[in-house]
Amino acid sequence: MPKIKTNRAAAKRFKATGGGIKRAKAYHSHLLGHKSTKRKRNLRQGKLVDQANLKGIKRLLPNL
Repeated sequence: MPKIKTNRAAAKRFKATGGGIKRAKAYHSHLLGHKSTKRKRNLRQGKLVDQANLKGIKRLLPNL
């Protein structure tokens, strides 16, 4: 039986924590001039992966 491989792209984007799987928010890489300071500051903070997507993420990252 071969080993289960981790999806390397997903491994770079998600991290396991005590409360779940952490992810970064989108829309914070470019076109930032028209976004408010409050909005950009809020986008810096991480968030936990939603329950609806958790099963798919765990399939990509079997060793979490």
